[in-house]
Amino acid sequence: MPDPAARSELTTIRDFIRYAVSRFSAAQLFFGHGSDNAWDEAVYLTLHTLSLPLDRLEPFLDAKLLPHERDALLDIYRRRCEERLPAAYLTNEAWLGEHRFYVDERTIVPRSFIAELLLEQLSPWIEDPWAIHAALDLCTGSGCLAILTALAFPEVAVDAVDLSEDALAVAERNVGDYQLRDRISLIQSDAFTKLASKRYDLIISNPPYVNAESVDALPPEYLHEPELALGSGEDGLDFTRIILREAKKHLTEDGILVVEIGHNREALEAAYPELPFIWLDTEAGDEYVFLLRAEDLPD
Repeated sequence: MPDPAARSELTTIRDFIRYAVSRFSAAQLFFGHGSDNAWDEAVYLTLHTLSLPLDRLEPFLDAKLLPHERDALLDIYRRRCEERLPAAYLTNEAWLGEHRFYVDERTIVPRSFIAELLLEQLSPWIEDPWAIHAALDLCTGSGCLAILTALAFPEVAVDAVDLSEDALAVAERNVGDYQLRDRISLIQSDAFTKLASKRYDLIISNPPYVNAESVDALPPEYLHEPELALGSGEDGLDFTRIILREAKKHLTEDGILVVEIGHNREALEAAYPELPFIWLDTEAGDEYVFLLRAEDLPD
């Protein structure tokens, strides 16, 4: 039930955002699924719930709210605090740059440094975006990176692979929303097992990479996400090892592999000292995404 005092005393959007920030801070929420602080999350949930433009707060701050709008806001604030659901599951949407994707608890909330690299067409590592004809998105989840790949490379056909049928159902919706069913094929497969001898100019992957110690310490918000999409063995590299073992068989002669590995750079380089990893610059630094050329991968 909505807080009766809040419902009667709060009147404007400014009032409600202040109230939400206080509630979120008091509840010690964890942020990391689109925002990193209580203010940004309060603003997002408020604007989304009121069907207002997400980039237009100032003109509406002192607008008064109708009773049903107050109830809707108080309810979504309550659910965020009590259920500890990530905001993306409350709104059924997640954003990568300017691109919106449907999301629910069947798939991990989209967040990937590879997204920003795709928006730049992986320059300078790919000189001619029109020359990329076949790409693989391994562990596609909601399909967001497969979609961004199709948008980045005009001639590409993308295979989007995931083990989870539930995740692929979400991806199917997103692929349809972007009208890319003719260029993106969704494939249920455990890593490369269903891909036979197919080869690609580009393989990208944002695989599970959370190590066992970190999985045990995950905040409640992350526990709503599919466990399959998070943990990857004791050191977080189990799935990355599969990629490094199998990728060369599925890359063209000049193909490249791009993989996100979270905070595991040191562990990865210690495990594979012979591999010439190229660490790509992202807004968070150069420790999270590596690139390898086909010629540098083990046979």
